[in-house]
Amino acid sequence: MTGSSYLSAAELSSVGSPTLWAVTIVGVLVLLVLDFLVTRRPHEVSMREALGWSAFYIALPLAFGAWIWSRFGSQQGVEYLTGYLVEKSLSVDNLFVFMLLLAAFAVPAALAQRVLLYGIAGALVLRAVFIALGAAALQTLDFAFLLFGLILIVTAIKLLRDALSGHEQEVDINKMRSVRLLRKVMPVVDDFHGTRMTIRQRGRRALTPFALVVVAVLATDIVFAVDSVPAVYGITEDPYLVFATNAFALLGLRALYFVLHAALSRLVHLSYGLAIILAFIGVKLGLHWAHGIWSGVPEIPTLASLGVIIGVLIVVTVTSLRATRDEVSGKPEVVSERR
Repeated sequence: MTGSSYLSAAELSSVGSPTLWAVTIVGVLVLLVLDFLVTRRPHEVSMREALGWSAFYIALPLAFGAWIWSRFGSQQGVEYLTGYLVEKSLSVDNLFVFMLLLAAFAVPAALAQRVLLYGIAGALVLRAVFIALGAAALQTLDFAFLLFGLILIVTAIKLLRDALSGHEQEVDINKMRSVRLLRKVMPVVDDFHGTRMTIRQRGRRALTPFALVVVAVLATDIVFAVDSVPAVYGITEDPYLVFATNAFALLGLRALYFVLHAALSRLVHLSYGLAIILAFIGVKLGLHWAHGIWSGVPEIPTLASLGVIIGVLIVVTVTSLRATRDEVSGKPEVVSERR
């Protein structure tokens, strides 16, 4: 297959009509506004509240996936569910970094969910931008799939290297570029003042620690967007399904954080699992690119990808729980360490 025929074959098809796009975007915005209304009065989140919202944000995307399956067919249904599982898995690692940031900045429990919500809103905007850029790249560059695959493989190697060295989840707020830049621009007070980002002190504006942690969370969103968007494009080339899987995976993070807060520190092998998944999808993208040039190169079916991803997640969850079983039974859990 020639390069020009490959390019024509790479034209993206999508189930997303203008109406479906509009309804989905409006729905996401409504849910986001609802979350902001729920958190307008800072309060500590009870387990009952967190479980209720988590159940809602799990049932909603699954119901949407069932609708996609019935409306557009099993291929799109499997692609959506596989993409959602990949994004949800990556979002759990995202949550762990959020947890470390909240601890590093000593964020009061009552303010934690508002910080998370700012992070989710920022992540949604960044994912939308990266999804649009990814779609444009796939339509104009005949090596875009190969490029995405290389990004994922490099990310997987970094995840594995950091996990083996034990430094993958260290957070030093004094070394964060975003925090250092803000401190150069404006003075920073020591105490939180609710959800206020700035206060007036001695006649001039000063930032609060709440502003610093929000900016730090938004900065980490950029890193996660670089990983997650190519990963889901490795499952489906449909920009609408890519957006839907990202949106649904992110919207439930606020509540899921409080459900998994204690369990997150026990997922000590999660980075290994994510490295395997990202490397696998990277290889899948590379094979897809090569198949477009040489038809004899095999491709990995989406259903097989779903099986591999589920299998890896089950294995790393079981091994993580077994590895931390003695720590839980023998001594208090330390949530700031992962290994």
